[in-house]
Amino acid sequence: MWKKRKPAIQIKTRGELDVMREAGLVVGRTLQRLTEAVKPGITTADLDAIAEESIRSEGATPSFKGYQGFPACICTSVNEEIVHGIPSPSKVLAEGDVISIDCGAIVDGWHGDSAVTVPVGEITPDERRLLEVCEESMWRGLAAGKAGARLSDIGHAIESYVRGQGEYGIVEEYVGHGIGTEMHMDPAVPNYGLPGRGPVLVPGMCFAVEPMVNLGTAETLLLDDEWTVITGDGRRSAHFEHTFAVTEDGPWVLTALDGGARLKGA
Repeated sequence: MWKKRKPAIQIKTRGELDVMREAGLVVGRTLQRLTEAVKPGITTADLDAIAEESIRSEGATPSFKGYQGFPACICTSVNEEIVHGIPSPSKVLAEGDVISIDCGAIVDGWHGDSAVTVPVGEITPDERRLLEVCEESMWRGLAAGKAGARLSDIGHAIESYVRGQGEYGIVEEYVGHGIGTEMHMDPAVPNYGLPGRGPVLVPGMCFAVEPMVNLGTAETLLLDDEWTVITGDGRRSAHFEHTFAVTEDGPWVLTALDGGARLKGA
């Protein structure tokens, strides 16, 4: 649970941001490999093995493995699973599934964190639209992360976009976060809320923005493994995430391979 106090937000130097960019690129390249590997018949344990090899081959360390006891290098959340799904050799992907893959890496003590949701073969139009809405809402939130804005402008941008697209459930219990020398740092970054609230964003701040959007209810349930979170109605969910830095020139998306080029001039 986040402590109810005014957060002390870590400010990074340009050199520290450059190292975070290295970690972000490791994550981005790993997610690219994993996205290409997703197909019917592959197990989520297979994907975890690919992720570990990819991260370690670049001299980085997986952020997730051993974090608060988590047993794998990535989170693999399938269909109604929202976040924190545990990879397993018995979890075999099938045509029509959707899978959220969440990945983190550490380079010289600095973290990168990102997630994508990938269709397994053909999915329904409603499910494809869910993925599109969730991903676009993330980019709307990132675009709001400009120097001089307020922290809550990020969540407001996400919520405003999603609400305008239909009857989707925006998960509230699980949110984005500060990031830097730790994977999860103050402050929490909700995916909803009023604009103009919270700390003013200044260059050197870094946040992970990660909307989770459901086809049905926003209600969530925690499974007995005490990690996997599922939708309350069993319908499908999408999850996208990028780590970004606030700069004088606009948001720098550290985990996007192109640095978030689509935000330039936004």
